[in-house]
Amino acid sequence: MTSSDLQEQLNMKAVNLLQEDADKIQKLIEVQMENLATRYCPLYEEVLDTQMYGFSKEVDFAVRAGLLPELTGKQLVSQLERNLAILYEALNNKEA
Repeated sequence: MTSSDLQEQLNMKAVNLLQEDADKIQKLIEVQMENLATRYCPLYEEVLDTQMYGFSKEVDFAVRAGLLPELTGKQLVSQLERNLAILYEALNNKEA
């Protein structure tokens, strides 16, 4: 196995692990959206914020370590941020 093959495997592993984490956060968002009609939970918002912060730090590390292209990292974080913004907008509209 050449060093470029090893690097490619590491890059793919990093992307897969980050995608798994992104999927978990996405699931948290979906669960909250499903329960939106029944309750509003500030604690849940804080959990999502904390998850997003942690995820952005994971992505930053992967990019700095050369395991993930910067554009891919930005896209992963951006997609989750958009989904979180939709959740917050829905919560705000419910309260209004």
